[in-house]
Amino acid sequence: MADAIRIEAERRTEFGKGAARRIRRADKIPAVMYGHGGDPQHITLPGHDTMMALKHVNAFLAIVIDGKEEFALAKDVQRAILKPWIEHVDLVVVKKGEKVTVDVPVHVEGEAGPETIVTVDNQTLEVEADVINIPESLVVSVEGMEAGTQIHASDVEMPEGSSLVSDPELLVVNITEQISEEALEAELAEAEAEVGIEQDESEDAESGEAEGDAESGEAAEGDSEEKSEDV
Repeated sequence: MADAIRIEAERRTEFGKGAARRIRRADKIPAVMYGHGGDPQHITLPGHDTMMALKHVNAFLAIVIDGKEEFALAKDVQRAILKPWIEHVDLVVVKKGEKVTVDVPVHVEGEAGPETIVTVDNQTLEVEADVINIPESLVVSVEGMEAGTQIHASDVEMPEGSSLVSDPELLVVNITEQISEEALEAELAEAEAEVGIEQDESEDAESGEAEGDAESGEAAEGDSEEKSEDV
């Protein structure tokens, strides 16, 4: 059972870009909390505490407003592109004992067989879990697996109390044979040769069109001269 991360919040009465900038300058974060049929609550969160809490995937939060505690999950976190701060947070209200559907990251461990390449095709899986027992990650072991092995969503072990929501046939991990340097060079040479052939064909076609245009132009000039002599 996960303990809720407690965050003291304040009600927000100012809105707009100017108000948001003032809130961020004070090392706070504008946020909105909604869900379970209640009206949206516009609040301000402490910057440092919130950033630390949201380092945890699907963090279970206890938001305290005017002494009243409500549980919530971060639904959307808007982060600054070039600066290490959070610009806005959308929180969804949850209740203890409630099941929620969340995206849980896939963590690959172990070493596959020699001369193989391990590709993670899907970094997260959609999972249903109790709100107070959301897994931080789903562990997939590739230890000793040979080229040609594929791990689908249905093959990933779900923690106790969690169930898979994603398509069971979704490819999660693909293990392929590592291509040798000689084979890679051969493929590149073949690709370059194909490009060269296409360029030559294109140039020949353009040359033929140019010659055709030139002949058409000469023919048109001849016709013009003949008409002039007739006059």
